[in-house]
Amino acid sequence: MPYFGALEAGGTKMVCAVVSGQGEVMEQTVLPTRCPEATVPELLAFFRGKPLAAMGIGCFGPVGLDRRTPQYGSILATPKTAWRGFPIAACFREALGVPVGFDTDVNAAALGEWAWGGAQGLDTAAYLTVGTGVGLGIVVGGRPYHGMLHPEGGHLPIARRADDPLARGICPFHPNCLEGLASGPSIEARWGRPARELAGQGAVWELEAFYLAQALCAYIMVLSPERIILGGGVMRQAQLFPLIRAEVRRQLGGYISGGGLAELEQYIVPASLGDSQGVLGAAQLAADAYRENGGRV
Repeated sequence: MPYFGALEAGGTKMVCAVVSGQGEVMEQTVLPTRCPEATVPELLAFFRGKPLAAMGIGCFGPVGLDRRTPQYGSILATPKTAWRGFPIAACFREALGVPVGFDTDVNAAALGEWAWGGAQGLDTAAYLTVGTGVGLGIVVGGRPYHGMLHPEGGHLPIARRADDPLARGICPFHPNCLEGLASGPSIEARWGRPARELAGQGAVWELEAFYLAQALCAYIMVLSPERIILGGGVMRQAQLFPLIRAEVRRQLGGYISGGGLAELEQYIVPASLGDSQGVLGAAQLAADAYRENGGRV
């Protein structure tokens, strides 16, 4: 049975794991994300010497996913300036001598839910993470969707509600995008306290549900996913789910019915793998790279 290296490369932490072909995490460690010169040697030290058939990386972005371009496998114009242009996939391929699967961190999480979690058996699924940032991953036919670059659903423009105490979203690029109005930092900027301290404040979550539902309605109209999975730190507020479902139904206005929308409790659901969907998705990227390479190390 092959073993796969899995790296969930986030903006604040790096989760490294060895995962079996059956999706069992055999070993795992977490390292802080610093500059490449400090971080990458620590990452490689974890993976070196282990019997890996392939390596999978789900990485913060934006990243280059077009294999026809020199930017493939590299981190692009990220706000973490020290990582801009860093060829992370090539670095691991050369250092470890194994095939490397590569995608965004949120596409990896979506793939993890498709392979091992709440999207098993489906052809299309969307995974939205709502935390420090907001990101969208899409799986179609068991493959992460890329298109021109890759989905940036966290920067979807949405309508700001007139009674929002926050006069402008906190995103430096867009005045009113989903991340700028619904991320964890935007909640804290609006209410003066972090989301975890606001659980009993109904107005906080009604407004949050209003913004998240706008985005979900757009994804439903454009992508028509068979299921939408919501993860990330903000979505640990379980009271959000019924509010979001009710708001989605209201905003859709009866235009679309049937399918998953007939039973929203099974259509808009929490992440099913705890905090492991990113690592398991990275392992699935590794498994796909292994198969693409003819099952050879």
